[in-house]
Amino acid sequence: MIIVDVSAAVPPYEQIRSQVAAQIRSGELPHGHRLPSIRQLAGDLRVAPGTVARAYSELESAGLISSSRASGSTVVAPQPATASIGELEVAVNRLLDEAVRAGLNRADLLGLVQSVWAKRKLSYLEESQGGSEDEESE
Repeated sequence: MIIVDVSAAVPPYEQIRSQVAAQIRSGELPHGHRLPSIRQLAGDLRVAPGTVARAYSELESAGLISSSRASGSTVVAPQPATASIGELEVAVNRLLDEAVRAGLNRADLLGLVQSVWAKRKLSYLEESQGGSEDEESE
């Protein structure tokens, strides 16, 4: 199930992308699973088709799905070991506990995670490119 919070600081396409990616990585959406069409998911979530199209495009760029006009969009990602997902789930639960204690709401926490992720990604890129300031898009 995908939930889009239109009041969140995180754009709807990113909410869709991150939730589908998490479902693929956790094995909830197995290899070969056919995703809903762009129009179907857009209608179900009450967002513009372009929003879903962008999420699917980014998932395809990340190698998590494959899209074609004939067969639609299907999951192509290899499934990770169950133990690593379980360990991540424990860590996420600890993070959620800390966020609640700090008084953060869902949108604030997601914004914080994205900010830290972007900084880490930029730092990695600068190291691997010898200090280049070109940032790779997500």
